[in-house]
Amino acid sequence: MTLAVRVIPCLDVDGGRVVKGVNFQNLRDAGDPVEMAGVYDAEGADELTFLDITASSGDRETTYEMVRRTAEQVFIPLTVGGGVRTPEDVDRLLRAGADKVGVNTAAIARPELIREIAERFGRQVLVLSVDARRCREDSEHPPTSSGFEVTTHGGRRGTGIDAVEWAERAGELGAGEILLNSMDADGTRAGYDTGMIAAVRARVGVPVIASGGAGSPSDFPPAVEAGADAVLAASVFHFGDLRIGEVKETLRAAGHPVR
Repeated sequence: MTLAVRVIPCLDVDGGRVVKGVNFQNLRDAGDPVEMAGVYDAEGADELTFLDITASSGDRETTYEMVRRTAEQVFIPLTVGGGVRTPEDVDRLLRAGADKVGVNTAAIARPELIREIAERFGRQVLVLSVDARRCREDSEHPPTSSGFEVTTHGGRRGTGIDAVEWAERAGELGAGEILLNSMDADGTRAGYDTGMIAAVRARVGVPVIASGGAGSPSDFPPAVEAGADAVLAASVFHFGDLRIGEVKETLRAAGHPVR
């Protein structure tokens, strides 16, 4: 049985407000996250993702409060990421109302964190966020074998870690899903990086969520054809350029089951 493709709006949150920029820079205010979550729920979003993009320790309580308020109003699965460093952070987010938790930088620093979270809460709770880009000639690191490298600091810093190998290892360690974000495409609206999606899909057994680059309804089917189980987008939804229903209709017309 083919599973339905999930359409997931992503809300980048900074200090309790939704923001959006290009390649995580020049951020502009896009609204109240709880209000926007309610709109997306009504429009038929399958899940919601909140990414706390500053995630400074002093800001954590703002995030927990936002999650609590959203969970009271919205009844689709809610993934929250940003600044998650320990299983205790995961526990607090789940208690606040999150259904899944996204982990990124802390897992790069200490991959065992993936196993610890999966063993304590179940792998279905853990979404590994991989911010990846195509290797650059001017990088301080040699090219990876796949041609894609993991980045940190909002895509500004290369790590030299092979993004495809990292996604594969994370799945083996217990990640339930891979949120694959193309940092080259992020915010550009030039389409998903289908080459990157296909490379990861070929090596990873868990669901892959494609992120970065959605600009029009026609950008979504190629991501699914490249191997994505879910498609995520941010600015095109926030500023009203696309509607959830429009994306689902385009996917359905291309022969992909949706909910």
